Amino acid sequence: MAVGSCGPDEVGERTGVCQVDGSWKVVEDNCILQPIEELLQQSVLLNTNSLPGFLETLRNVTVNFNEEVVESPANINAIVDILSNVANISLPIDSTLIEDILLTAGVLTTDGARTSWDSLNNNRRNVSQTGRSSAFLQSLETITSLITDDSLAIDTPSILLNKTTFTDSFNARFDSSVTIVISEPENITVMTFASMNNVLPARDETNSSIFDINGRVVLVQTSRGNSPINNINFTFDLLNPALVNPQCVFWNFSLFEDRGGWDNEGCTFVESKNGSVTCNCNHLTSFSILMSPFVNCEVCSLITYIGVGISMASLVICLIIEAVIWRKIRRNTTSYLRHVSIVNIAVSLLIADIWFIIGASIPEAKGDNRDACSAATFFIHFFYLAMFFWMLASALLLLYHTVNVFGGLSKRSMLAIGFSLGYGGPIIIAVITIAATAPSGRYTQGNFCWLNFKESLAIIAFVLPALMIVLINLIILIVVLFKMLRRRAVADSAQAGQRNVLLVIARTLAVLTPLFGLTWGLGIGTLVQPEEEGIHIAFSFFNSLQGFFVLVFGLLLDKKVRSEIAIKSQISGSGTRSTSAGNSSSAFGFLRFWRRGRDGYNVSSNDSNVTQTLNT
Repeated sequence: MAVGSCGPDEVGERTGVCQVDGSWKVVEDNCILQPIEELLQQSVLLNTNSLPGFLETLRNVTVNFNEEVVESPANINAIVDILSNVANISLPIDSTLIEDILLTAGVLTTDGARTSWDSLNNNRRNVSQTGRSSAFLQSLETITSLITDDSLAIDTPSILLNKTTFTDSFNARFDSSVTIVISEPENITVMTFASMNNVLPARDETNSSIFDINGRVVLVQTSRGNSPINNINFTFDLLNPALVNPQCVFWNFSLFEDRGGWDNEGCTFVESKNGSVTCNCNHLTSFSILMSPFVNCEVCSLITYIGVGISMASLVICLIIEAVIWRKIRRNTTSYLRHVSIVNIAVSLLIADIWFIIGASIPEAKGDNRDACSAATFFIHFFYLAMFFWMLASALLLLYHTVNVFGGLSKRSMLAIGFSLGYGGPIIIAVITIAATAPSGRYTQGNFCWLNFKESLAIIAFVLPALMIVLINLIILIVVLFKMLRRRAVADSAQAGQRNVLLVIARTLAVLTPLFGLTWGLGIGTLVQPEEEGIHIAFSFFNSLQGFFVLVFGLLLDKKVRSEIAIKSQISGSGTRSTSAGNSSSAFGFLRFWRRGRDGYNVSSNDSNVTQTLNT
C-alpha cells in the first residue's frame, strides 16, 4: 500500500495497493478540488456580511465543476461539511440565499452522484462516512427553518421549495408528484426533491436492504417545528408501479448510531390506487415511501411448506426403496451407477430441504443471526447445486454408454468421476461465492436466508450453473436419442438389460430435466416480474415438490424397480403367516397388481423373476 499525490488543482492524497499485474488500484481517494477546500476553510468563519458572497461562490463552483463534484465522494463530503457549517451558524436565510443553497444541493442529488453516494453510504473502511447522506439532509432541514420570508416559491432543476401561510385546510400538489393535505392552520414549508433517492440509502429501522425508495422525498416543516400534528396526509406518485408492499416512512436521524435510516413510527399506510400511495402521519420531517420488489404471497408460503414436507417424505421413501433393492442393482454396472446418481440426487435434495427449514426458522438475516443465516445459505446453495451436478453426472453416464467415445472405464473410475463432479463442482462454486460476497455483507438477503440477488447478484452463482446443466442435459438427450434410434435401425447388438437401463436413464432425464429447468426458469421469472403473484405460486409449487418428482420419475416409473419391490413382497408374504405380515403382503400386492396392469409383467414364475433381477 502506498500514498500518492492528487491531480492538478486538487489537494489531499490518494491511497493505493499494488496489483499482481504491477498496476495500482486506488482504494481511498481523499483529493478535493482546490476551490472547494478553500470554501470549506472559509465556512467556519462566516457572518451576516460574508454569507451572501460565500453562497454565490459555492453555487458557481459546484455548478461549474459539476462532473468533478458528483464523481468524487471526497468533494461531495466536503460540500456536505460546508452546508452543515452554514446550518450551524444559524444566520437568517432569505430567498436569494436559499436559491443558491438549493442549486448547490441539487447538484449533489443528480443521477451522476449516485455512485459516489453509494460509496459513502457503504464505506466499510471509514464507518463515520456512512452517515454523510443523513448529515446532508439534516443541514437542509436546519437551513429551511432559518428562512425569514413568510411566503416564497423557488423552482430549481432538482429541488422545489414552497413556503406559505394558510388559515384553513391546506391542499397542494407539488412537482406533480406529491399532494399534501393539512386540516390545521399553519405556516408550512415544503421542499420536494426530484432525486433524493440517489442520496439516501433505502435501509429501514431493521437495517433491511430489500426495499427501494419509490416516491419523491419531501421535507415538510411548520411553525411548530417537529411537534406532533394531529393530521397530515401525503399522496406520493409511484416512481416504479411494479414495486409492492408500500411502507410510509420518515427519515430518523438517530437510527444506527446517528447514521440515520427510514422509520415508520407515527406514519400509517392509507391506500394505494391509480399509481399513487397515500400516507397519514402525526409529525413532520422528511418523508417518502419504501416498497419491495417482492410479492407478499401468503399462498406461496403455504404451498412451499406443504410441498417441502411432501418432498422430504418422498425422498425418505426413495432412499428406503434404494436400500431394499440395493443388492440386486449392483449386478449390472450401468444400473448400479444410475442408482448411485439417484441416491445422491435424493440425499442432496433432502439435506437442502432440511437446511431450507433451518434457514426459514432464523428470524432475520442480520445482526447476531448473520453467521447462522450465512451458514444456512451456504449449505442450501451447495446441496441444491449438488443435485443438479449429479443430474449432469447421470447424463454423462448415459452419453458414455451410448456413444462410448472415452474408451473403457472401470466402475471405480466412473464412481470417482461422478463424486468429483457431483460434489467437487458445487463446493468450488459455493466457496467462491461466499468468499467473494460475505466480507462486504452482500452474501445473503436482508430478511431471509438465501443468496443475495440485489446488491451482489450472488444468486447468479446458483441460477447460471443450474440452467447451464439443464441445457447440457437436453443436448445430451438429443444426441443419445439420435444414436439409439440409429443403432436400433442398423443392428440391435446391445444386451437387453443394458439397453433397458439406458432407456430408463434417458426417460428419467427427459422428464426431470425439463421439470427442473421449468422450476428455476420460473425462479428467474420471479426476479424479472416480481409483482406477478401467479409466477410466484407456480415457482413455489414446482420448487417444493422436486423430491416427489425424483421419487416418481426416478424410481416408481421404472418397471424393474417395481418388479424388485414385488419380489420382496412375495418373499415377505411366503416367509410368515402372521397378521402383520399378511397386511404387508397385501400392501406390496397392490404394487404387483399395478405393475402387471401397467407393464404387462408376470412375476409368478421364478425364472421370470431371476431374469428380471439380472437385467436390473
